[in-house]
Amino acid sequence: MRFTGMAAIAASLLISGAAHAADGAQSGVISYSSAFFAEIGPNTALDMVQRLPGFTFDRGVAVRGLEGGGGNVLIDGEPVVSKNDTLDDLLRRMPAASVLRVDVIRGGAPGIDMRGRTVVANVVRKSQSGFHGALSATSWNIYDGRTMNGLRAEGQWRWDGKLLELSTVLGSGPDDLLGDGRRTRVTPGGLVLIRSQVDADAGGKRKYIVGAFETPLYGGRLKLNAAYMPNPYSAEIMDRLSIPGGREYEYDTQDKLQGEFGARYSRGFGAKSGLEAVFFQQWNNNDTKAHFESASVNRDFESDKKLTETVGRVLVRRTQSDRLALESYVEGAFNGLDSTTRFIQNGAKVALPAANVRVEEKRGEASVQATLALSPTLKVEGQIREETSTISSTGDLILEKSLSFLKPRIGVTWSPDTADQVRVRIEREVSQLNFDDYIASSSAASTGAVLAGNPDLSPQQSWVAEAAFEHRFWKSGAAILTLRHSELTDVIDRAPVYVKGVAIADAPGNIGNGTSDEVVASLAVPLQRFGLKAAQLKGQVTRRFTSVIDPATGRRREISNLHPVDWELHFNQDVPKLKTNWGIEIFAGGFRERAYRLSEIETKKVGTSIWVYAETRLRPDLLLRMEVQNLGERNAKRIREVYAGPRGTASLSYTDDRDLEFGRSFLIRIKKTL
Repeated sequence: MRFTGMAAIAASLLISGAAHAADGAQSGVISYSSAFFAEIGPNTALDMVQRLPGFTFDRGVAVRGLEGGGGNVLIDGEPVVSKNDTLDDLLRRMPAASVLRVDVIRGGAPGIDMRGRTVVANVVRKSQSGFHGALSATSWNIYDGRTMNGLRAEGQWRWDGKLLELSTVLGSGPDDLLGDGRRTRVTPGGLVLIRSQVDADAGGKRKYIVGAFETPLYGGRLKLNAAYMPNPYSAEIMDRLSIPGGREYEYDTQDKLQGEFGARYSRGFGAKSGLEAVFFQQWNNNDTKAHFESASVNRDFESDKKLTETVGRVLVRRTQSDRLALESYVEGAFNGLDSTTRFIQNGAKVALPAANVRVEEKRGEASVQATLALSPTLKVEGQIREETSTISSTGDLILEKSLSFLKPRIGVTWSPDTADQVRVRIEREVSQLNFDDYIASSSAASTGAVLAGNPDLSPQQSWVAEAAFEHRFWKSGAAILTLRHSELTDVIDRAPVYVKGVAIADAPGNIGNGTSDEVVASLAVPLQRFGLKAAQLKGQVTRRFTSVIDPATGRRREISNLHPVDWELHFNQDVPKLKTNWGIEIFAGGFRERAYRLSEIETKKVGTSIWVYAETRLRPDLLLRMEVQNLGERNAKRIREVYAGPRGTASLSYTDDRDLEFGRSFLIRIKKTL
């Protein structure tokens, strides 16, 4: 296998070169004190986490329950009990001055809930009493003349072992995947059906109130957190057609309201045992409306979706000896979805399968885990989880099914010296059923395609084998190469919906077995040896190879909506004489994803986004940040290959190519610390 770019550099550094690592590297925990970050001048805990050598921040994914979705950063040794208030926002509110140190934990450590991850970062806060606060104002000047503003206020009070945190945000921002550009629709023979200029604007608002409170209680510690987060969004797309003439117009809105409440109580029992109890409740209401009109068609799609989740979890830990740690948890959850959808075309109501449904899920999971240090350099972790659930739906489709899965996991961590570590994992993973797959999709308004829902799904399962090779060098440099192979069962993708033997639509479905292979290379290089003081270059690249049988054609293809390549690159440097930190951020690195539907293949391609920023301290309590965003004016393409019928039997009817460009934008933020 050949590696290029970042992968080649990472692979070469893993093979050769002497290295030095921080104390504790061989034991699996590397501590970075606040002094380590001093030369890069961080302002928040997020700045510190993003500059950790050999660590790539992951904010987590939206899953039901608490296991596996909370991101890869802990706060004071505990996962965050929040979902709508994201991990990056929480770290962004935490002043760097309040952080004592950041630990990178590789392969597990006693008393740490890794939530199934092999590497996590733990932000440890200072405990001194006092108040920290900040007020900030942002002005976002968009290339098309729009100006979007934002205000943020936050405060943190610590006294007598108690902690109170409050934050509020009021502001707006753009959707940089919609801009201005061209659109062309052509037949396979080259006949132009549509040629137009597109003018698209989209954006949303944030109106957040977030709070948390911690206090000692009955020999342990209680933490409460809550959030109330309205988040409206709108998009307007105008196509001015030169061929055949006229216009196409689309207007979409989403009124989204998120609320949550969480509680965690943790307590130690002696020096070796501990207990943690967690409760979490969230509410998500999403009212979506999409309107499309042209000379020949008028479509309206409406969806009212209400999602609730209630989760309880109890975890116990025991350090049996210096070599053996035990952990066990039980988790129960109740989830509900009420969805009502309506699709009207040219005044006539169009039937949508599973359009109006009530879905309920009762889910339980139990786990037993043991971590054994066979020697100072070799650690073994074993875990067995059992997941059971009952899912039922009423309304348009009446269905009930029970599911049960055993999920074993074994991991081995070998640290031959302070510079190198090898991590190997074999695990059976079971995906969660996405409630959005149960209901009809709002994209029907813009394309006319009926994207139905399907409550009769089984979770996707996989056996995963993974090996990670880590090498640390030059005190704060790190290179990591990860190889991952997955054997997939019951792959979830779009599948035809048949009525009396005729395919009339497509919906999420289990389409058979498949495979997935990933190569991930990450690299962090301090640049002092190259003449750049207090500077770091950090990047990561992921290459994916997936395969599954297409139910429409019977031929092998990639799995829908997975990016074959993702990469990112970050450079930052602190200039103490100017009291300035500046950098270049290359986000997402451009990506391509493809969705295979009954009578259409949709491909999305997004170009590389380059940001240049500088932060300057005008006074010790006054910070000015300036950003030039999207320096290269990246484009976002959507290519629709539409067939006259099902792809397996029908010929290509036309290809619709929309290429939109979102121009440069300028952001300025002033932040006053209190």
